[in-house]
Amino acid sequence: MASYDSAPGLMLDGVAPRAALCERSVAESPAAEVWATIRREAVEAAERDALMGPLITAALLRHASFADGLAARLARKLADADVGGAALTGLIAEALAEEPGMVQAAATDLVAVRDRDPACPDLVTPFLFFKGYLALQAYRISHFLWQRERQHLARHVQSRASEVFAMDIHPAARLGCGILIDHGTGLVIGETAVVEDDVSILQGVTLGGTGKQCGDRHPKIRRGVLLGAGSKVLGNIEVGEGAKVGAGSIVLDEVAPHTTVVGVPARPVGPKLTDLPALTMDHMLPAPEYAI
Repeated sequence: MASYDSAPGLMLDGVAPRAALCERSVAESPAAEVWATIRREAVEAAERDALMGPLITAALLRHASFADGLAARLARKLADADVGGAALTGLIAEALAEEPGMVQAAATDLVAVRDRDPACPDLVTPFLFFKGYLALQAYRISHFLWQRERQHLARHVQSRASEVFAMDIHPAARLGCGILIDHGTGLVIGETAVVEDDVSILQGVTLGGTGKQCGDRHPKIRRGVLLGAGSKVLGNIEVGEGAKVGAGSIVLDEVAPHTTVVGVPARPVGPKLTDLPALTMDHMLPAPEYAI
């Protein structure tokens, strides 16, 4: 079982540290194959529009691997006067070399964006331009630093990602892979939140607490969940595998697996779901059971 999250002594829902969230093997998300496809698409894009040539060369074609290209792209976005581009590129490259599972997770995320987002025509587009994808990879670097007790540097990366991408993911949160963050503006994921594999999240979602409690206080989002735009999931509650949360809903209680919830506060509606809504990206809700 592959995992890049190996915080010593940290338990997740009673599971040992290395039985962690991203369970795909290297063979299931081959970064080398993804990079070969990206480079092929990049050449075609540069041929279609000469003005894109310098950007594509700098961001993609001059790099030999997915890890090198990702490190350069993230550093280009996150660098500032406090921590410059060269220093960030080196930091990110070292992190990816130490934990190659992060590279595979990033490749899996990228394929998820292409496969689920109807506005995404290829792999090049999210790698270069989609802030939801880039913010998720910035989180992975900040999480890596957090787990190695480099909290202030982790918070710097988090802060820059928040400034640049308009979303805020705490470095201590636990996220799997195959995650789609679509649009992403206004997304907030709290310190003790868990997001498992194959989850899809729209803009304006909050995975937050309910007050000033300490300790484990944020939601646990299980595999295949779809969180609609503007939905808020608050407190140390579980949204079960394959559930769907309707846009604008406020979830304060547990959500059973394969259940649709909607409203303020959210309540179950309709029959049990038979697929994973995060993969189908079906935001439609059952017909209302009442009339006003």
